[in-house]
Amino acid sequence: MLRIAVAAILLATPLAAQETKEQSCQHQADVVAAIQQARLDRVKERDVPQAVADTGPTWPANYNAAIPLITPWVYEQKMRDVRKKDLGATWMELCLQQ
Repeated sequence: MLRIAVAAILLATPLAAQETKEQSCQHQADVVAAIQQARLDRVKERDVPQAVADTGPTWPANYNAAIPLITPWVYEQKMRDVRKKDLGATWMELCLQQ
Protein backbone atom coordinates (compact mmCIF):
# COMPACT_ATOMS: atom_id res chain seq x y z
CA MET A 1 0.00 0.00 0.00
CA LEU A 2 2.80 2.41 0.89
CA ARG A 3 4.64 1.70 -2.36
CA ILE A 4 1.44 2.34 -4.32
CA ALA A 5 1.08 5.76 -2.69
CA VAL A 6 4.72 6.57 -3.36
CA ALA A 7 4.46 5.41 -6.96
CA ALA A 8 1.34 7.52 -7.49
CA ILE A 9 3.13 10.64 -6.29
CA LEU A 10 6.21 9.96 -8.37
CA LEU A 11 4.32 9.05 -11.52
CA ALA A 12 2.19 12.18 -11.28
CA THR A 13 5.15 14.29 -12.38
CA PRO A 14 6.34 14.61 -15.98
CA LEU A 15 9.94 13.83 -15.04
CA ALA A 16 9.02 10.37 -13.78
CA ALA A 17 7.45 9.47 -17.12
CA GLN A 18 10.87 9.86 -18.77
CA GLU A 19 12.61 7.51 -16.33
CA THR A 20 12.97 3.80 -16.66
CA LYS A 21 11.56 1.54 -13.98
CA GLU A 22 15.10 0.76 -12.83
CA GLN A 23 15.96 4.44 -12.48
CA SER A 24 12.79 5.13 -10.53
CA CYS A 25 13.37 2.17 -8.23
CA GLN A 26 16.97 3.26 -7.66
CA HIS A 27 15.88 6.78 -6.70
CA GLN A 28 13.29 5.33 -4.33
CA ALA A 29 15.91 3.03 -2.81
CA ASP A 30 18.22 6.03 -2.37
CA VAL A 31 15.45 7.85 -0.50
CA VAL A 32 14.95 4.83 1.78
CA ALA A 33 18.69 4.62 2.43
CA ALA A 34 18.83 8.32 3.31
CA ILE A 35 15.95 7.91 5.75
CA GLN A 36 17.65 4.85 7.23
CA GLN A 37 20.82 6.89 7.74
CA ALA A 38 18.80 9.64 9.41
CA ARG A 39 17.41 7.08 11.83
CA LEU A 40 20.90 5.75 12.52
CA ASP A 41 21.97 9.34 13.18
CA ARG A 42 19.11 9.55 15.71
CA VAL A 43 17.23 12.26 13.83
CA LYS A 44 13.71 12.68 15.22
CA GLU A 45 11.09 11.32 12.85
CA ARG A 46 9.45 14.71 12.36
CA ASP A 47 12.83 16.24 11.39
CA VAL A 48 13.72 13.66 8.74
CA PRO A 49 12.61 15.64 5.64
CA GLN A 50 14.86 18.57 6.59
CA ALA A 51 17.73 16.32 7.65
CA VAL A 52 17.63 14.47 4.33
CA ALA A 53 17.39 17.75 2.39
CA ASP A 54 20.45 19.03 4.26
CA THR A 55 22.50 16.12 2.88
CA GLY A 56 22.12 17.46 -0.67
CA PRO A 57 20.49 14.42 -2.27
CA THR A 58 21.12 13.84 -5.96
CA TRP A 59 17.77 12.28 -6.86
CA PRO A 60 15.20 14.37 -8.79
CA ALA A 61 13.33 16.82 -6.56
CA ASN A 62 9.97 15.07 -7.07
CA TYR A 63 11.24 12.16 -4.96
CA ASN A 64 11.38 14.44 -1.92
CA ALA A 65 7.58 14.14 -1.75
CA ALA A 66 8.02 10.47 -0.84
CA ILE A 67 10.12 11.19 2.26
CA PRO A 68 7.19 11.86 4.61
CA LEU A 69 5.44 8.74 3.28
CA ILE A 70 8.39 6.38 3.65
CA THR A 71 9.76 7.73 6.94
CA PRO A 72 7.14 6.03 9.17
CA TRP A 73 7.91 2.67 7.55
CA VAL A 74 11.63 3.02 8.28
CA TYR A 75 11.02 4.29 11.81
CA GLU A 76 8.71 1.39 12.70
CA GLN A 77 11.48 -1.12 11.89
CA LYS A 78 13.35 -2.54 14.85
CA MET A 79 16.59 -0.68 15.45
CA ARG A 80 18.63 -3.89 15.15
CA ASP A 81 17.19 -4.32 11.64
CA VAL A 82 17.94 -0.70 10.78
CA ARG A 83 21.53 -1.26 11.89
CA LYS A 84 22.03 -4.62 10.16
CA LYS A 85 19.86 -4.59 7.04
CA ASP A 86 20.14 -2.59 3.86
CA LEU A 87 16.59 -1.25 3.65
CA GLY A 88 17.36 0.53 0.38
CA ALA A 89 18.36 -2.76 -1.26
CA THR A 90 15.23 -4.40 0.09
CA TRP A 91 13.09 -1.59 -1.32
CA MET A 92 14.88 -1.82 -4.69
CA GLU A 93 14.22 -5.56 -4.93
CA LEU A 94 10.54 -5.16 -4.08
CA CYS A 95 10.15 -2.21 -6.44
CA LEU A 96 11.64 -4.10 -9.37
CA GLN A 97 9.21 -6.97 -8.75
CA GLN A 98 6.23 -4.65 -9.28
